[in-house]
Amino acid sequence: MTMAPVVLEGRHVRLEPLTQAHFSDLAEIAFDPALWRLSTVLIETEADMHAYINAALALQQAGAALPWVTREKSSGRIVGSTRFMDIQPAHKNLEIGATWLARPWQGTGLNTEAKYLQLRYAFEQWGAMRVALKTHHENLRSQAAMRAIGATQEGVFRNHMVMPSGGIRNSVWFSVTREDWPEVKVHLQKRMQRFFGDDCLSS
Repeated sequence: MTMAPVVLEGRHVRLEPLTQAHFSDLAEIAFDPALWRLSTVLIETEADMHAYINAALALQQAGAALPWVTREKSSGRIVGSTRFMDIQPAHKNLEIGATWLARPWQGTGLNTEAKYLQLRYAFEQWGAMRVALKTHHENLRSQAAMRAIGATQEGVFRNHMVMPSGGIRNSVWFSVTREDWPEVKVHLQKRMQRFFGDDCLSS
């Protein structure tokens, strides 16, 4: 149940293991305050970006996370990042989180394909029993996106996290289980067809 860095490639999205070499590409798109308004991370400077990458790679080294950059294949540009986190091999559980896309690529279907690739790998290659997702209680767009991929809302952790501003976040939790995956997979494939057309499903 170990998890090593791996490239996940679809028709429109390529998820590449995060490295220090991605710093410049991420810095080009990350300094948008709107990206971090409801995030527990705040990236405003190059120092913040270095700290973000270093923290992600430290968690990967500890076996607790698997971070990627998200590359749009048509342009070749890096457009965001996502990761597996809170990886629990003994229980075959993990979370998909720390997901962000620069605003020009939001709502384009790229995140749908990325989630399809991540969930498919988690269930069909890694053997996951459960994949969790969570978001800020005020992040209605993120909650809608989680429902749109077919995840089930489970509940709310009240007073769960402290935001960079000092405010308190309640976390809304969703999940996809091993039993859910066949139906969720078909749902995601149909959703990708709506974005990209009948001939554009990930292989």
